[in-house]
Amino acid sequence: MDKYINKLNFDFKTNQKVLNLIGKIDLYKGKWNAIEKQENIYLKELRKIATVESIGSSTRIEGGTLTDNEIKELLNNVKITELKTRDEQEVIGYYDTLEIIYENYDTIPLSENYIKQLHQNLLRHSLKDNRHRGEYKSLSNKVVANYPGGIQKVIFNTTEVHLVQNEMNDLVNWTNEQLKNNEIHPLIIIGLFIYEFLSIHPFQDGNGRLSRLLTTLLLMKSDYLFIQYVSFENLIEQSKKKYYQALMEGQKDRYSENENTSKWSIYFLEKLNILTQKLDEKYDVFKSKGGYLNERQKEIQQYITKNQPLKISDIAKKFNNTNIHTIKKDLQYMKKENMIESIGRGKGTVYVEKKS
Repeated sequence: MDKYINKLNFDFKTNQKVLNLIGKIDLYKGKWNAIEKQENIYLKELRKIATVESIGSSTRIEGGTLTDNEIKELLNNVKITELKTRDEQEVIGYYDTLEIIYENYDTIPLSENYIKQLHQNLLRHSLKDNRHRGEYKSLSNKVVANYPGGIQKVIFNTTEVHLVQNEMNDLVNWTNEQLKNNEIHPLIIIGLFIYEFLSIHPFQDGNGRLSRLLTTLLLMKSDYLFIQYVSFENLIEQSKKKYYQALMEGQKDRYSENENTSKWSIYFLEKLNILTQKLDEKYDVFKSKGGYLNERQKEIQQYITKNQPLKISDIAKKFNNTNIHTIKKDLQYMKKENMIESIGRGKGTVYVEKKS
């Protein structure tokens, strides 16, 4: 299994950069996991936004055309029987698989069987992929980059069909062994796993999308729970050229002693570090707004701001299509999040905008 360690033989400067980046990411992991234990209202909305961005970016990297807004609309009104286009089928497959990972990451082992099951689920709605989903490839394939205008460029050749089973078996066993031994930092192990998975390209189609889903799975299993609240896929889409260049740098020496993943490892860790900064910014924005409001709550808040002070009967009269108990719950929530405050007691209580 030394073949994997050899690919992590970085020079001194690269090692220092790797250590520096890991230190920053791990510091943020501790900070974020403390935030998450509070189970505040912002997290649910952050994850919804990140999910749409992740689906959009990951499918567009592979040639999909749907925008984030179109994906959001599709998810809100999805009817599986009406998924007519391949783009729609791929979006729903990605969404379903991502949700499985979010909800079950701690019980999903890293095994060939489960990787195949995730692939099966990813392509479940794609009619074109009936024959090969959930099974290793039977034909040679290549890593192809998709560019605007339908232009495709071969990035690198991949593992031959007859070698896939052995290479996947070795990779999964090595990764599990290293994560258990705890001698190499998990971020380095996860980065190498993704590099190797993409190099093998074990399935006929869907390898790129599945690699990004497996990244999320492995990071969450290693307690990097912040990954579900900000889109790693979105950063890859924005830096697609560097993403492919980092992979190609190691790939050009595939199966030789010179194969080295230093450029890929730095790319992987740099993007994770940027991700923590982006999440920090997004979280601060949510906190500054005082929480997440649905459309009805926004309307109530705006009505109070414009017409304060207001009794609950005034608000109920304006929003006469909403149950009074729902309005009371909305007002309690907005008070808790310091958006409004109440003055007085009982029937004389009025609601006003909370002054900062």
